[in-house]
Amino acid sequence: MYSKNLFLMFSVFCFLSSVLGCATEYNIATQRQETLMFGTEKEIQLGYTLSRQYELKYKPTEDVALQTRINDIGQRIAVVCDRKDLLYHFKVVDEKEVNAVSLPGGFVYVNKGLVENTANDDELAGVLAHEVGHITAKHSIKKLQAMYGYTLLSILTAATTNPDFKQGVDLAFLEILTGYSREDELLADKLAVKYTKKAGFKPEGIVSFLEKLKEIHQKEPLRPLSYWRTHPYLSQRIAVVKQEVFGQIDFKDYLNLDKN
Repeated sequence: MYSKNLFLMFSVFCFLSSVLGCATEYNIATQRQETLMFGTEKEIQLGYTLSRQYELKYKPTEDVALQTRINDIGQRIAVVCDRKDLLYHFKVVDEKEVNAVSLPGGFVYVNKGLVENTANDDELAGVLAHEVGHITAKHSIKKLQAMYGYTLLSILTAATTNPDFKQGVDLAFLEILTGYSREDELLADKLAVKYTKKAGFKPEGIVSFLEKLKEIHQKEPLRPLSYWRTHPYLSQRIAVVKQEVFGQIDFKDYLNLDKN
């Protein structure tokens, strides 16, 4: 069944590619010309679909004050980020793992366990800015496009009860949660420094939070959806952020570049 579904998706993808073609645009966040098979409207549709899936699996907290705090910080980041064609949504979910995730179309979710491990708004701003960086760079969209192409969008937005389509949603959901490449993570960190500065937060909060994550990582067993599982390479990320914030890195960071 799985192979049959992939074959069907690939066949429709080839057909749609030949009919619809691709659009090339300049991405301010990545500073590159990029070829995409769909625009903002389709991305938003996909984001709403995946966000509904996410909130069925991970329940948003009923702590109104906490939700308000996260949204207020997130909206300050959204105002200064490189994509103004989206409405950004920031929510806290009642999960203890130290993790955060971004979905296409401007959706950012932070686990309550992560919030509890931050010391101040600067550290939270760094986390949210990192996730917004993934959205502005269109990392999840490009990742899904590489796997499924335009076919996935058609499946996710189609009004159908076919169970094969639900499998497509689940595959997309899992693919996003399994994390990004090293290059994508480091770019999101650089964008986080840029956005936090512009929003009036202290970018040093990104460094302190990553260092805190590294300490947690060394003390606790790896969990399936922990922050260091979906956001790997902590030592290298710390070095890159320090370079962006301070213009240099410490000697110990040179020694740890190949370690998580």
